[in-house]
Amino acid sequence: MTATASLDTRLTAHSATALGVFRILTGLMFTMHGTMKLFGWPTGSPAALAAWPMWWAGVLEVILGVLVAIGWYARAAAFVASGMMAVAYFWMHFPAGFWPVVNGGETAVLYCFAFLLFVFHGPGALRVSRR
Repeated sequence: MTATASLDTRLTAHSATALGVFRILTGLMFTMHGTMKLFGWPTGSPAALAAWPMWWAGVLEVILGVLVAIGWYARAAAFVASGMMAVAYFWMHFPAGFWPVVNGGETAVLYCFAFLLFVFHGPGALRVSRR
């Protein structure tokens, strides 16, 4: 066995745990985007109660982020969150230009595709749900 094959085997054995850690981190960071919109925490000023679309986006970000982070209905939550980020990109960023690095939409695109990874690959290890 070559050194590369040996390394691949060892790393593959830990891929479910790495995916789970990535899912937790992504969910917590997404939740924090929601807490910034709802409560102004850890920074920023909160959106006005029921203000469209920021306050409602914050509610969804908190709920979906927590579900993804703990791994409970993670695929369904990630599917909704991915769609939410696609809508956010095309609604808020795309009118300012095509490229995400130019129009400020990098975060929305990255979240969209990270959540798609969880939809298609599953939540990985370290989750509440056994499915």
